[in-house]
Amino acid sequence: MDPKETAPASSSVSSAAHALTCSLFLSYKPPPSNSCCSRISASAMDRITQWVSSQEIPADLTIRIADSIFALHKAVMVPRCGYIRRAVAAATKDPSAAVELDLSALPGGADAFEKAARYCYGANFEITARNAAALRCAAAFLDMQHPADLARRVDEFIAQAGLRALPSAVTVLRSCEALLPAAEELGVVRRAADAVALRICNEALFPTRSPPGWWTAELAALSPASFQKVVTALRCRHADPQVLASAASAYAELALAEVLADPRDREDQRALLESVVDVLPSAADAPIPAAFLCRLLHTAVTTEASAKTCRDLELRVAAVLDQATVGDLLGVALDGAGEHVRNTDTVRRVIAAFVERQGAASEGGRSRRASLSGGAELDSGAAMEKVAKTVDELAAEIATEESLAISKFVGVAGAVPKEARASHDCLYRAVDIYLKTHPELDEIEREKVCSVMDPLKLSYQARLHASQNKRLPLQAVLSALYYDQLKLRSAAGAGDDDTQSAAGKARAQARADASLARENEALRSELARMRAYLSGMQPSRGSGSSPSPAAKKTSFLGSVSRTLSRLNPFKGGWAKDTASVADGRDGRKEMHVVRPKRRRFSIS
Repeated sequence: MDPKETAPASSSVSSAAHALTCSLFLSYKPPPSNSCCSRISASAMDRITQWVSSQEIPADLTIRIADSIFALHKAVMVPRCGYIRRAVAAATKDPSAAVELDLSALPGGADAFEKAARYCYGANFEITARNAAALRCAAAFLDMQHPADLARRVDEFIAQAGLRALPSAVTVLRSCEALLPAAEELGVVRRAADAVALRICNEALFPTRSPPGWWTAELAALSPASFQKVVTALRCRHADPQVLASAASAYAELALAEVLADPRDREDQRALLESVVDVLPSAADAPIPAAFLCRLLHTAVTTEASAKTCRDLELRVAAVLDQATVGDLLGVALDGAGEHVRNTDTVRRVIAAFVERQGAASEGGRSRRASLSGGAELDSGAAMEKVAKTVDELAAEIATEESLAISKFVGVAGAVPKEARASHDCLYRAVDIYLKTHPELDEIEREKVCSVMDPLKLSYQARLHASQNKRLPLQAVLSALYYDQLKLRSAAGAGDDDTQSAAGKARAQARADASLARENEALRSELARMRAYLSGMQPSRGSGSSPSPAAKKTSFLGSVSRTLSRLNPFKGGWAKDTASVADGRDGRKEMHVVRPKRRRFSIS
């Protein structure tokens, strides 16, 4: 439809009145102020003078809209506008008296009324996507009843041109934001939001431009309330969750960029961020990426958003925490400048919400998010183990903060249950970094730091390191050593189970090496003692009390034999008998020889 419209003269007016109407004019009196509305009306007056045909008949109807004043004629406006007809009848009973009306409540303001007056005077005017909604609301407000009424023409334009493309549909929807609730009562908002949702679905299935996601930038012009209406329309059309997620992420990303652009206006930032978070689709409808949600949460905390907004974002991050990285969570923990760790309580609440969510999911089967999305989600145990590893790495990162209190560190590192970790090596690394960064801690404080880990779940290398770590409290060192000894003693019994895998074989080999090293050390000590003993016996070799050379030789061989017997893999066999040949320490033990029994013979 051609946006240029020419309104015909009213057929209800008599021929004389019609001739009079043709000579009537629309005059404009600018207000005394220099406001924006005054400048707009002044330019409108210049446009109006282009089609004014006569200035012979004085105006008898004055319309005031805010700072704008329109001098009109009752003979033109009354037949076409039911609202003005009723207002003039209520104002005076004299048909020739001049009347002044205040129409400041008119939707669309002076600009919409100017075009409505143009229509009444039969002048040309342009209907565009920007003014279509305002004209429709103004026509309804003025009750413009006519066989070729303005409301019908605007509706035709909206259906045939205004909502046929995504950019123009977004423009119509955006123009309705200043026309509420009139635009919503007339159904313009619903039609525009549904048209935007339809165009988005079509673009997602059959892209018409490059890149395929170009349409996400179009949504940036909408207010949060209008965007929520688009999201509702997308849900009604059963749009793909990925489309919802892309739309929500793109809109929130643009809004976040606007929030961060001017850090001085904290109130406007907070209001915009809260409104954006309120219209985000739920995690079940559209799983928004964890990295972006973490950025939103960090911005909400730094801008001091409401507790409701922060809690909503915390739960959203907890729902996809298994997809978050260490950098995402570290970004939440840092302050606004990104230099110091300040928001550990927020991270702790996110982790606690995830643990609670996983606990509920393990009791009721798969989580609601996994069942609705239909994707191959990680099961509860695997997701918990992945998050535990991420938390351990995060604890190691924040442990370098010198001002980090023990309670803050323990709160983050201990938010995941100990049994969720197969190994506590990464957690031990975080604890060691914290103790190294805070060397002034006493024994009790170090024990509190170490309470987040279980020494029994450390690997052999970690226990070996812990046993020599002077930063650890004595209790942790003793626990590591005691458990290491228990492992070494039970290595023979558990060897069959451990050697079933490569890791088990490596652990068994490490235990065997450690045991052999201890035995070698014992052997060296024994040989050193024997050398010292022999050296001390050399000066007294000639005395009568010295033992015989055979006895000394036997003593030395017996001692070495006893030591080597502990390393003999065939202990219990023939080596046991060899070790009992002789012991020269008392010179009285001899090799056991089987002798026949002595019998007494009597002489009868």
